[in-house]
Amino acid sequence: RGRDDVDPKRIGLWGGSYGGYLTALGLARASDLFAAGVDLHGVHDWNLEIPTFAPEYDPNVQKDAARVAWESSPLASVSTWRSPVLLIQGDDDRNVPFAETIHLVEALRKQHVEFEQLVFPDEIHDFLLHSSWLRAYHAGAEFFAKHLGGKP
Repeated sequence: RGRDDVDPKRIGLWGGSYGGYLTALGLARASDLFAAGVDLHGVHDWNLEIPTFAPEYDPNVQKDAARVAWESSPLASVSTWRSPVLLIQGDDDRNVPFAETIHLVEALRKQHVEFEQLVFPDEIHDFLLHSSWLRAYHAGAEFFAKHLGGKP
């Protein structure tokens, strides 16, 4: 942000999967730094995600772990989220439950945060179709052009 070749008002953040999680976390915790973001199938609540890979995990039983998981989640900091975001996910994602995006959208609406969504019907986490990847990347470029300036 302090570099001469960087406009501090035009810094965007984007990523997919764990990078989507980091994008959402950055926007939730540092909207003053990031002007906009593109979150591809990111994790927003670790308590929803952990059972995907550890079915024995029960946040109602493992309360200390659940607290840490929640505190490590973008949704825990959504009250300070101000930056616009594009959320992209396939609705048949088996790595990151689609409910992650639904819960985030509900929270962003309550906060009056600008967001857009691109949902791919019948797509999985690692998009099977080349056309889905192209649509996602083009949508991301257009979103950043709209919010940061420049050409997509």
